[in-house]
Amino acid sequence: MATNLAIDPELLDRALSVSGVRTKKEAVTIALREFIARREQARIVESFGTLDWDDDYDYKADRRSRDLDGEPVE
Repeated sequence: MATNLAIDPELLDRALSVSGVRTKKEAVTIALREFIARREQARIVESFGTLDWDDDYDYKADRRSRDLDGEPVE
């Protein structure tokens, strides 16, 4: 899919320089992937502290009750 974009040439030159790639397409693709990953990570970070926590939960006892495959020990 061909797309025409007016990208700041100085930004594109810097992206080429710091990325080490040879083409503008590669630089833009990397930039978009990193942008998406950063936004997705930010959404995860925003969820920190929003889960209910059970202070009485004994994770060590839970681990002892399971085998190496995570199956309950009988």
